[in-house]
Amino acid sequence: MSDEFVRIPASSQTVGPYFRIGLEYLVNRNPVPDIVPAGMIEIRGRVLDRDGAPVPDAMLEFCNSGARGLLDGNNAGSGVPDGFRRVATGEKGEFAVAIARPVAETFSDPYLAVLVFARGLLRQLICRVYLGDEVSESDAVLLRVPADRRATLIARADEKREGLYWWDVVLQGSNETVFFAW
Repeated sequence: MSDEFVRIPASSQTVGPYFRIGLEYLVNRNPVPDIVPAGMIEIRGRVLDRDGAPVPDAMLEFCNSGARGLLDGNNAGSGVPDGFRRVATGEKGEFAVAIARPVAETFSDPYLAVLVFARGLLRQLICRVYLGDEVSESDAVLLRVPADRRATLIARADEKREGLYWWDVVLQGSNETVFFAW
């Protein structure tokens, strides 16, 4: 066998245990201010594997197309819109993010687009998170998801604190979050 063939990596290689190290500089270190400004929401949750174990080195990107041009006080002048956030999970797989409240669009309930990056994935996973207290029966995309799987895309509103939502991302298994192809 020729040396040139030995050096070519296989296309099936996955991102290894050093995944997070290469992305540390991209992650927002203070994703949630002490007081979440008006017009913004906070989403807290975990990223879990198929066995319910935490994924301590995942990264999530949240994008809110409805807030594309707005800047919050923390990012003013930085060019980072308050409708986009990137956060890493902690040692227990937990994450917290404050982002502009999404707004309903034609044929769509308010939602955030979410990209999930983690070791072992060849490509990022794509999903949505809807706000549980703003879900209707008319969202064109949500209606295409089987009824028994829709809950994986819906963040639960906190009963004690307005503007706080809880949502977990499950990467595989019976409670796997619904991910979309692109």
